[in-house]
Amino acid sequence: MAYMIGVDLGTSGTKTALFDEQGRNLASCTVEYPLSQPHNGWAEQDPEHWWQAAKTTIQTVLSKSGVKASDIKGIGLSGQMHGLVMLDGDGKVLRPAILWCDGRTGEECAQITERVGREKLIAITANPALTGFTAGKILWVRRHEPEIYERCRHILLPKDYLRYRLTGEFATEVSDASGMNLLDVPNRCWSREILDALEIDPAWLGTMHESADLAGTVTALAAQETGLCPGTPVAGGAGDNAAAAIGTAVVRPGRAFVTLGTSGVIFAHSDKVTIDPQGRVHTFCAAVPGSWTAMSCTLSAGLSLQWLRNQCCQEECRLASEQGVDPYELMTAAAQKSPVGANRLLFLPYLMGERSPLLDEKARGAFVGLSAMHTRGDLVRAVMEGVSYSQRQCLDILRDMGVAPDTITACGGGARSPFWRQMLADVLGCTIQTSPLTLEGPALGAAILAGVCAGVYDSVPDAADAIVRPGELCRAQADAGYEPFYDLYTRLYPALKDSFRELSAL
Repeated sequence: MAYMIGVDLGTSGTKTALFDEQGRNLASCTVEYPLSQPHNGWAEQDPEHWWQAAKTTIQTVLSKSGVKASDIKGIGLSGQMHGLVMLDGDGKVLRPAILWCDGRTGEECAQITERVGREKLIAITANPALTGFTAGKILWVRRHEPEIYERCRHILLPKDYLRYRLTGEFATEVSDASGMNLLDVPNRCWSREILDALEIDPAWLGTMHESADLAGTVTALAAQETGLCPGTPVAGGAGDNAAAAIGTAVVRPGRAFVTLGTSGVIFAHSDKVTIDPQGRVHTFCAAVPGSWTAMSCTLSAGLSLQWLRNQCCQEECRLASEQGVDPYELMTAAAQKSPVGANRLLFLPYLMGERSPLLDEKARGAFVGLSAMHTRGDLVRAVMEGVSYSQRQCLDILRDMGVAPDTITACGGGARSPFWRQMLADVLGCTIQTSPLTLEGPALGAAILAGVCAGVYDSVPDAADAIVRPGELCRAQADAGYEPFYDLYTRLYPALKDSFRELSAL
């Protein structure tokens, strides 16, 4: 029996899981770490926290599973995209990593657009200059922290920093690198034209691989720290959404998934490059060689519900602790008592600004229609509906691009809620499908890539099709009643856009 490990470096924590070749999860472990927000709209983390979490979780799954380290055929890495990790010539971290949800780089993105040209930038990188992407972060450090920039010799993405600590290699792969505004996405290589225009040294960037390529082996030092065997292959891996696609078998044209994690994503697989000329959704290289994806990313999906839990639902948290249940179960039960439309209350989920489809780092969250009659259940339902409406806006764009199917697999923490799944099906107007392996998502996808890298499977699509089985279906209900609220939702941001910008300047 062959065994693989998938390591998924998330925003709230790192999850490591150990699978056999049939996709069975034999052990998993998650270690959380903090997110720092030094200023409004900023988001940073210490890469050392990631490494400590990876070490602990790898050690734990080896111990819990009873699988010998010598039987591990490969390691796959997945993780949050777009983050900037800067290292000096000795491989030491120079500053906290700037994360995907950080919105400080508006001026730098304007500079990128001016230097390259919007149309050329989208033609090469398949995306406009976005505040979440890595290139703007590099220019921000150069402008605001020149002493750190002068010492920089290596630029890595979050999961690729784990690779460096495991293997000593400075490397990346096409799916994650697609979200940097530096990759020639149609040709799956670094764009020398973009790098020259932005005056970024290409020697700072990692060696490029396909996701299932061998991108290093575990060093003796890393083996000592993690319990792995020296020489264990480490695959290229994938960005979190590209890995989740593999873990949900979205590996062929006509397949898609929606995730309600910290962020909200709709991800459609394609065998050709399909680009939205307005840049409202993203086109990236897929983890399947010779394939691409069209995907949206809303920044505060599950994060919006988490924020509401932390700030307004202490009573539910207390009761949940007493009853031994998840606080979200009690919050959802309260939301179910509220009608469609949450008693005429709408929520805009722009707590971290917004990326898809609004491209506005200054957008902010809002409850609209709040009155003294509203209960916590109304607030919870309004947040769930607002997040669902944000996904509908993105799906409508993918439909116009011709890449959205009628059935979409749901994953992420929000997918565990039958109530939210039905709401999503009704709002999106499509069938939502689950998978028994949905919650394994990126970790399973990373492990499958490791298996292909190690020769356990012939190809990524074949492996995913063999391992991932479809689950239950949740069909859209006719006339569920969301349409008038969705129509009003789409008109709120244009009405508030100028107010958001004025507020940010006060």
